[in-house]
Amino acid sequence: MISTVRGMMYYRRALKLQAFLDMASEKEILEGYKVVMDPPEAEKKSQRSLYAQLEAVADMKFTYVATCQNYGNQKRSGDRHATDILNLMVNNQSLRVAYIDEVEEREGGKVQKVYYSVLVKAVENLDQEIYRIKLPGSAKIGEGKPENQNHAIIFTRGEALQTIDMNQDNYMEEALKMRNLLEEFNEDHGVRPPTILGVREHIFTGSVSSLAWFMSNQETSFVTIGQRVLARPLKVRFHYGHPDVFDRIFHITRGGISKASRGINLSEDIFAGFNSTLRRGNVTHHEYIQVGKGRDVGLNQISLFEAKVACGNGEQTLSRDIYRLGHRFDFFRMLSCYFTTIGFYISSMLVVLTVYVFLYGRLYLCLSGLEQAVVKVARAKGDDALKAAMASQSLVQMGLLMALPMVMEIGLERGFKTAFGEIIIMQLQLAAVFFTFSLGTKAHYFGRTILHGGAKYRATGRGFVVRHEKFAENYRMYSRSHFTKGIELMMLLIVYRIYSSAASDSLTYTFLSGSMWFLVGSWLFAPFLFNPSGFEWQKIVEDWDDWTKWISSHGGIGVPAIKSWESWWEEEQEHLLYTGAVGRFWEIVLSLRFFLYQYGIVYHLHVANGNTSIMVYGLSWIVIVAVVIILKVVSMGRKKFSADFQLMFRLIKLFLFIGFIVTLVTFFALLNLTVGDIFASLLAFTPTGWALLLIAQACKPLVKGIGMWSSVKALARGYEYIMGLVIFMPVAVLAWFPFVTEFQTRLLFNQAFSRGLQIQRILSGGKKQK
Repeated sequence: MISTVRGMMYYRRALKLQAFLDMASEKEILEGYKVVMDPPEAEKKSQRSLYAQLEAVADMKFTYVATCQNYGNQKRSGDRHATDILNLMVNNQSLRVAYIDEVEEREGGKVQKVYYSVLVKAVENLDQEIYRIKLPGSAKIGEGKPENQNHAIIFTRGEALQTIDMNQDNYMEEALKMRNLLEEFNEDHGVRPPTILGVREHIFTGSVSSLAWFMSNQETSFVTIGQRVLARPLKVRFHYGHPDVFDRIFHITRGGISKASRGINLSEDIFAGFNSTLRRGNVTHHEYIQVGKGRDVGLNQISLFEAKVACGNGEQTLSRDIYRLGHRFDFFRMLSCYFTTIGFYISSMLVVLTVYVFLYGRLYLCLSGLEQAVVKVARAKGDDALKAAMASQSLVQMGLLMALPMVMEIGLERGFKTAFGEIIIMQLQLAAVFFTFSLGTKAHYFGRTILHGGAKYRATGRGFVVRHEKFAENYRMYSRSHFTKGIELMMLLIVYRIYSSAASDSLTYTFLSGSMWFLVGSWLFAPFLFNPSGFEWQKIVEDWDDWTKWISSHGGIGVPAIKSWESWWEEEQEHLLYTGAVGRFWEIVLSLRFFLYQYGIVYHLHVANGNTSIMVYGLSWIVIVAVVIILKVVSMGRKKFSADFQLMFRLIKLFLFIGFIVTLVTFFALLNLTVGDIFASLLAFTPTGWALLLIAQACKPLVKGIGMWSSVKALARGYEYIMGLVIFMPVAVLAWFPFVTEFQTRLLFNQAFSRGLQIQRILSGGKKQK
């Protein structure tokens, strides 16, 4: 916040400097600006002095209102943050602070909590109240950030209003251009005068790490070449965040600059652009002025931000604003609006869905025997053309097209030689892995919001985060969005490799599935690859202890998700609590895809003896039923005997184990069961169990009613253990080799190393603070 306030105060300095050049005499100009701004005390008090006139001009033309909702509570509780805010007001004359004041007042014999919007400024090292406006109720009924803006906008003055986030900065040379930017309101920008002046941003966090560099380049291409094209010729630029300048009179008479309905207005910024456009406004973009901005620098921060934006786009899809824009735009502007807003996320989701459809289609072909018949005909006629087509598509799927806007923007600003050099370095630093991982984040959260709704704000912190994230934290964050999907795709590829007739040789299989293995690897291991000290052996040991403790802990009322797997598991199902019947129906329908493994693989087992009767599939369900019964017995035994009759509980588990061994030996002896059949059965029945879990979660009230919820929870915990092991073991193996962690540190902090930044000291410093 300090850097943001300091940056915004450059506007005051620029105003005084420009006023000095306009108002000063020749003698005063020759004396210099610094002499005028540091006069004797007597001259400071004189209203006719040039110093006083410059101060008056700055006060008249510029005020900075910072909205700190909790300032009143912090001041009453003696929080040091209130002291810091007061010091900022004392040191910055144009700074005002707006906050919500909660006081208890007696009305009609009853004590009620009353809310006020309050504006304060600093006078003689104390905060002085300027305005106090009584509110009809709590201001925090919608999304926090837009509500914060809405309660404070009434305290602003003037005709232009620039919105600024707390992760931004400014520069003196840019502040001098504000007068030119404000003149754009009077310029001809088409049929309608501009109501929002778009401003480009300078991302100043790009040198922190490779991830920060990727995000910096991506964001720079969007706020420059992207928004330039959106504004002209497409005329579909909206408000994508700060630091745009609003026509204050236009917007304050048309609903303000922020819509704050909870959920639907999660991405509150863009709705200001929708609102302006729908009310005959005009949004422009100007690149001769810029404001600094700090982007997220850690993978978890970046993922939280992208999850928030994806959820926000899901809610936009359901909003009446997009509906109205689609109906009122002409055909070409409508398509431009679609592809530059929700269409991008729909396309991202379709890319992932295409991978699923392709692999499940291939799985059905190879397990049903249709592929074998097709391959026979193809080989008889020659399949060289098909192999060539598959080879060419594998090159396109490397994800290089995502980097095209970056190449164009860097090329335009610094030359195409520099652009191609930077793109090559980015690929060497595994930018393709990062962008492929981000694709999974967008597709998951956008799809979930469309299906179930329930989008919520995800605070990223926006801090300078260069620290090691524990395995349990990564598992909690990426389990459903990346890990489960990555393991599912991995199983699809393994089953296809085992049973495919078309991909019998390694070359053909590589052409068919190379890009998909890259997708699987990115989704499963990118969080550890981009995690500082992610392959350091001591950290690995600590992470494993922390994860096993977390997953073994029981939940309960008041137990947070970071302390217990059960609490986290319940939280992960929150979207199903508020979804409708249609959402539950589609959740169940999508879960049915996992039954395809069992349906196809059981007919390929030696036990089946080539029998294609439906009875084979029916009998295979005996295994599932037996597993469910065993889980129920163990669950009931744990409840009844584990506390007081431990010996009885251990005997029950012993008898179950002996029964399992006897059954296995019988199958080997009488039914020609082989070791290969056991591994094939794992590939067949593991997805079926996961499908039953998903269906049970969608039908939670029913499952609880029949008393099976504890068994479902036990089965879910088992699956989480297995998934954790599958992901953790390759990371642990790589951690054995010291050169891996050295390579990773060099990979992550290449830009910082070239500037002499001592990363090891930063990491060790973070450890000491903990």
